[in-house]
Amino acid sequence: MDPDAISGLLVAALGGAAVGLERQWSGHATGPHARFGGIRTFTLLGALAGLAGWLSLGPLRPAAIVLLAAAAALVLVSYAAASRTDIDATSEAAALVVLGAATLAGAGYLAPASAIFAAMVLLLVEKTRLHALVARIDDAALRASVRFAAMACIVLPLLPSGPYGPLDAIRPRELWAMVLFFSGLSFLGWLARRAAGPGQGTIVSGLLGGVVSSTSVTLQFARDSRPAGAPRFALGAGAVGACTVMLARVTLACVVLNPPLARTLPFYAGPAFLVGAIVVLLAWKRTWVPAAATEEEGTSPLQLRSALQMAGLFQLVLFAIVAVQLRFGSTALVATSAFVGLTDLDALTLSLARSTPAGEVAAAAVALVAGILSNTFLKLTTALVVGRGAFRAMAAAGLGGMAAALVAMLLL
Repeated sequence: MDPDAISGLLVAALGGAAVGLERQWSGHATGPHARFGGIRTFTLLGALAGLAGWLSLGPLRPAAIVLLAAAAALVLVSYAAASRTDIDATSEAAALVVLGAATLAGAGYLAPASAIFAAMVLLLVEKTRLHALVARIDDAALRASVRFAAMACIVLPLLPSGPYGPLDAIRPRELWAMVLFFSGLSFLGWLARRAAGPGQGTIVSGLLGGVVSSTSVTLQFARDSRPAGAPRFALGAGAVGACTVMLARVTLACVVLNPPLARTLPFYAGPAFLVGAIVVLLAWKRTWVPAAATEEEGTSPLQLRSALQMAGLFQLVLFAIVAVQLRFGSTALVATSAFVGLTDLDALTLSLARSTPAGEVAAAAVALVAGILSNTFLKLTTALVVGRGAFRAMAAAGLGGMAAALVAMLLL
C-alpha cells in the first residue's frame, strides 16, 4: 500500500468516527430507543467502505461491490427493524452517506470525501437550529423560494441564447439570467425584512426595504407619516436609508455585470452615499421607533408576472439605450438615462452595463448617475408632496443633500 492509499483509508475511518461520535453524543446510539449505531459502528463502516474504494481501483472490484452491498444491506435491515416503533431514519441515512463518502476517500478523492463528512456532521449537530428555521418558514416564503428555483432551474436552461432581432439586442437566456439576478437581490432583502420582524426599528426597516425598492419604501413611509402622532422623523430617516442602500445595490449590480463600470461609479456616487449614511447615523442616535408591518412586507418580489414585466421592461430599455448610443452618442445617452431612471433603475443599470464598451466606461457612469439623480428627485418630490411634518424636513435634508452631491460630482 502506498501513502495515498493509507491516507484514503484513514480519512474514511475518521470520517465515519466523526459521524458516529455525533450520533452517540446526541443519544441516538444508546438507551431503549437506540438507533443504528454509535462511534464504533460508524468507524467500522467508514473503514469498510474505504477498503472497498481502494479495492475498486484494482482487479478486486467485485469484492468491493460485495462489501458495499453487504454494508448497505445491514443498514436497510436495521431500519426495517427499527421502523416498527420509530420511523426516524437519520442514523441509517447518515450510514449510507458514510459508505459513499468513505468509498470516495478510499478511491483517492480525499477533498470531496472530507467535505461530505464535514457537511454531514454539521447537519447532524445543527438539528435544533434547522428545525427552528423550518418552523419560521411560512407559506409565502416557501412559495417564493420554489418559484425562484423553478425560474432558475427550469425556465433559464430552456431559453435560447441568441442573439436575435435588430442590433442583436435580444438574448433571451442572458436577459432572463439578469431578471433572476435583480429579482434575487430583491428577494434577499424581502427575506431579511421578514426575518427582522415587525419589532425592528423604523430606520432598519427602511434600510432593508431599500434592497427591495427604495421608491416603494419612500412612498410607504410618506403615507405612514400623515396620521397625527406618527414617528415622522424616524420615517424620514428610514426613507433616506432606503435611498442610500439603493446606491449600494446599483454598485453591487455593476460589480457583477461590468466591473470597470463598478470601479468608476463610486467616484460619482460615493459622496452621495456618504451624505445618506451620515444622515442615517445621526438620526439613529437620536431616535429608535419600532416599525409596524406593512402590506409590502407580505408581498413577495418573486412573482411570475412581475418577472415577465421586468424582462419586458429590461428589453425595451436595452433597445433604447443601444439605439441612442449608436445614433446620438453619449450626450443624448445622459438625457435618455435620466428619463429611464424615473421608471426603473435596475433596467437602466443592466442596459448600460451590458452595452458599454471598454472605452466608454466614464460616459456610461455619468449616464447611470444621471438616472440615479432623476430617481432621487422623484423620491424627494414624493416625500414632499405625500409626507407631513418632520418627515418632509428629514427627507428634504437627506435626499436633497444626496441629490446635491450627485449634481456636484457630475459637474466636476
